[in-house]
Amino acid sequence: MNAWDYITQLFGWLRGLFDGTITTLPSWAVVLLDGIIGIILILSFFTTTVMIFIWLERRLVGRFQIRLGPNRAGRFGLLQPVADTIKVLIKEDIVPARGDKWVHWLAPVVVFVPALMLFAVIPIAPTYDGANAILADLNIGILYIIAIGTLGIIGIFMAGWASNNKYSMVGAMRAVAQMISYEIPMVLSIIGVLLMVGSLQMGRIVAEQSIPFILLQPLGFLIYFIGASAELNRCPMDLLEAESEIVAGYHTEYSGIKFSLFYLAEYGNALAVSAIIATLFLAGWKQPFSQELFILPPWLWFVIKLFTVFFVIMWIRSTLPRLRVDQLMGFAWKFLLPLALINIFITGIEVLFWPTSLWALVPINIAIAGGLIFLWSRLFFKLGGGRVEVGV
Repeated sequence: MNAWDYITQLFGWLRGLFDGTITTLPSWAVVLLDGIIGIILILSFFTTTVMIFIWLERRLVGRFQIRLGPNRAGRFGLLQPVADTIKVLIKEDIVPARGDKWVHWLAPVVVFVPALMLFAVIPIAPTYDGANAILADLNIGILYIIAIGTLGIIGIFMAGWASNNKYSMVGAMRAVAQMISYEIPMVLSIIGVLLMVGSLQMGRIVAEQSIPFILLQPLGFLIYFIGASAELNRCPMDLLEAESEIVAGYHTEYSGIKFSLFYLAEYGNALAVSAIIATLFLAGWKQPFSQELFILPPWLWFVIKLFTVFFVIMWIRSTLPRLRVDQLMGFAWKFLLPLALINIFITGIEVLFWPTSLWALVPINIAIAGGLIFLWSRLFFKLGGGRVEVGV
């Protein structure tokens, strides 16, 4: 037995002790206690990982730009996120005199809370009895993620409207247009995974990945990844708060802890997207190699995949220049949306007629994805590269 086996046995014993203790409680108290414990665990994981993300990105982007990055607060600048948290907590909270104070206060909460709620259906490891370590293993887990993931758009529009600032309002409207445009190909790209699994349950999706779906669904992965980057407002698609666009976008009139909630929500959504991609396309907590080669606990494999996805997002931010807004919108409707529909059609044919050997599909699907991207990009740029011309 390795160390992980002993740890799972320990957690099994603690679970049995916990189950024996709560049998004396009424049913409503058991549900409430389970919910409180789950919320505490998710919140602890969320805040800790977001602080690591903030420090990691600032340090690595500094290296990309040939500078040091934060290096004063603590060794290697490890305490810089803590120092920034203390700074925003003591800053003055300013509300526009003619703004809607209640909506102005609620907007950052509406943006921040959905990022937390997404982790309720993410399986992070198997339990001692073979189930998934998950707060709520819903049989419609994907639909839950899609529904909750769109709630942040409401908070962004609330922030722009409540500020009573025309620049904030225009920035919020552009944010809503961008997020809705990229939400459609993102959702369509997931359908290919659902066709191959035959279930909406997140735990089932991980269990069915004998081959990571990034190999069987390379086109769907790329569409989801690009769409998620646009929804996360990450460079090269961060036009919503770019200084060269509309001041700072929808949160121009925010300061102190309210502004920090928008900041945390952006990194929290990046964490959630990384976890979703790791679950849907990278086989979740499953070990990619033989157990004799790397003896690591499943939850650690999940964290490694999560950080790998975030590193790629950060790498792209440090490399590519920012797009124009017309290119950004045209790319969603003229490039990603048709490719997402083609991917569904191809996946449906493969599910119906292809034999059980999935490894044979890997080179075929990679070749199809590469060919479609090449041909469609040639057509896309031939038609104007996403430019929109308005005539009278």
